[in-house]
Amino acid sequence: MKNFIIVGVSGFVADRHLSAIKKTNNNLLAAFDINENVGKLDTYFPDCKFYKKLSNLKSFIKKSKKKIHYLSVCTPNHLHFKHIKFGLENNLDIICEKPIVINKSQSNKLDNLSKKKNKKVFSILQLRNHPSLLELKKKIDNSKKIHKVEIVYYTYRGDWYFKSWKGNSRKSGGIMLNIGVHFFDMLIWIFGNVLKKKMIKLSSLSAQGELLLDKANVSWKLSLDKKDISKITKNKVYRSIKVDGKEIEFSKIFNDLHTLNYKSILNSKESNLLDAFKAINLINSLKKDYEV
Repeated sequence: MKNFIIVGVSGFVADRHLSAIKKTNNNLLAAFDINENVGKLDTYFPDCKFYKKLSNLKSFIKKSKKKIHYLSVCTPNHLHFKHIKFGLENNLDIICEKPIVINKSQSNKLDNLSKKKNKKVFSILQLRNHPSLLELKKKIDNSKKIHKVEIVYYTYRGDWYFKSWKGNSRKSGGIMLNIGVHFFDMLIWIFGNVLKKKMIKLSSLSAQGELLLDKANVSWKLSLDKKDISKITKNKVYRSIKVDGKEIEFSKIFNDLHTLNYKSILNSKESNLLDAFKAINLINSLKKDYEV
């Protein structure tokens, strides 16, 4: 059994991390958040200590009689670097929600610090653990052709989204980094390196572009706009991946992929920090090209 602490426990995605820690038969010793709506802790780990100041969490780590193995980071995107650095400086391995960092400078600093401390840093990359996509990757690995890939990901967000840190591109990284990073990671993971790229559209509500990868010509669309989703479905979310015109089903167990990811991470011997940054680097490059 491994002992965890978590930062950012009041947020939506923290539920998936708490569940994953529980389902992998591990324990949560302490949690930190500046907010107080953390009653969910009682459902998963009722004996967990809770702190509203990071300095108090640091004191807990130093005084703990139990060895602490991992820090799970679920804070807003722009705070990931700070909190991963905090964990490494306290000699903990890290599991961080996507996107692991926002820019290359942060990635390089954390890579150097993790090597200095001899600690591992992992990004949540849940689509890499999806059975349908693992099966697709095997097929593509054994294929020599250039495939036609279409990705559409529409997910409606209300007014709250744009008034929170998620709607602030300097804090979230914008729609591609906050919403689409897993899909860009999945594309590179399955179809290979980026050879060419093109941005067609980019706004706070939507993004659209094209990619040429080693084994795929890709067209992709992301949208938070209710008008886009209503044209296709009455639901609030629409996800579609087509490869050579064939739909790839990947929605059925979407909500439990964090547990699969945790199982994979707990058995990993090497960090995936630099591998995870490939998609972030692509997104930043696309945004830069569009701004020119």
